[in-house]
Amino acid sequence: MTVERRKPKTLWRKIERWMVGVVMAMIAFVIERMVLRSIRKAGKPADSKEELHTTLTSKGGEVDLTDGR
Repeated sequence: MTVERRKPKTLWRKIERWMVGVVMAMIAFVIERMVLRSIRKAGKPADSKEELHTTLTSKGGEVDLTDGR
């Protein structure tokens, strides 16, 4: 079922709808920033400041990770 909706008639109604849209966009922006900040904080270990990257190459044998450091 479709419902026909008329456009806002008055200038005041158009301004009101625009203002509601702007406020909702600002709220969404703030919430998105909070979520991204919490994701970044959860992804970083607090005590580790430097990551060690080690590339190991193997041809099917066993690899001992303690020898690479």
